[in-house]
Amino acid sequence: MATPPSTQRISIFPLPGAMLYPGLQLPLHIFEPRYRAMISDALARDRRIGMIQPQQPVEGAPLYAVGCLGRIGEVEALPDGRFKLILEGEARFRVIREREVSTPFRQVDGELFAEPEHESLAAVERASFEREARRFAAIQGYRVDWESVARLDDQSLVNGVAQIAPFDPASKQALLEAPDLAARCELMIQAMQFYARRDSDDDRTTMQ
Repeated sequence: MATPPSTQRISIFPLPGAMLYPGLQLPLHIFEPRYRAMISDALARDRRIGMIQPQQPVEGAPLYAVGCLGRIGEVEALPDGRFKLILEGEARFRVIREREVSTPFRQVDGELFAEPEHESLAAVERASFEREARRFAAIQGYRVDWESVARLDDQSLVNGVAQIAPFDPASKQALLEAPDLAARCELMIQAMQFYARRDSDDDRTTMQ
């Protein structure tokens, strides 16, 4: 059963293009002094930070409304103060307000989503997603272990592809904000079709 929403203070890492989903992992290399301070603070408290995209890739840019809270799992503190870590996605959050803080890193009050558990797709939705993913991968020249893909559950498959998909930030944000797995699946199919057509029309790879 999903838990009710709750609001909490969240230290945020506004990194363009970097997405995290509940149940998935994101490797991070932390080298900027302000974010090294953020990780040190999180390790001393509850080991949690929020990944969220800025609306423009500039300092202090407004934030998108939705991010994902993650817990620091594996962490390696390097001698020069940098960190290498694995962030484990726990729950999406909606920004209520940004806090005025004295810390070098930004903080928000965020309301955690009541995430549904064990979402699944209809058989036709799963088949459509895999078919479009195969077509898209072929156009892009990606090498994929499709036997391993077939063994993934629906949630791991759709969210995993959405997390790493090299779409533009606005498209990636729309995927994160999708209300449920079926909606995210449909958006992914549309995005793959759109980018595949654009690449074909331009005769070049448009995603990096």
